Amino acid sequence: MDVSVTTVSVTTVVSRPETTAQVTRGAARLLTALGYAPLAEVSLPNGRRADLMALGPKGQIFIVEVKSSVEDFRTDGKWHEYQPYCDAFAFAVAPEFPRQILPEEPGLIVADGFGGAVLREATPAPLAGARRKALTLAFGRLAAMRAAGVQVNALE
Repeated sequence: MDVSVTTVSVTTVVSRPETTAQVTRGAARLLTALGYAPLAEVSLPNGRRADLMALGPKGQIFIVEVKSSVEDFRTDGKWHEYQPYCDAFAFAVAPEFPRQILPEEPGLIVADGFGGAVLREATPAPLAGARRKALTLAFGRLAAMRAAGVQVNALE
């Protein structure tokens, strides 16, 4: 009896929007496990949109910017503009992302659709009290509006 074995290799190509959705979901799950309450797609007062903005158990505000590809990172140099609206900032990327191209100052999260891990802690930069109060109030209102089924993204 002659047995022949054929090996088949399957390569799955994941689109950039699918990668973004998976990394965002995994980073949100990680933030939740760390005690944060995350919201996705939050428009900040300066017109920028945070992929994830999360409120911590002690009132700290954490913003996560998801990068789905090298092109996404290289064409978006706005990450410094998120820092005035958070106590800590991090990038979140997929496991296969070439992490060496990312700047070393922000935190780093590696995530997939199921969860994530903090590879580099975000450097704390505490907000001024008045800004924290305004952002926390706006975050709470945004979360309540979304819970009521209202389609909103802007902090007001």
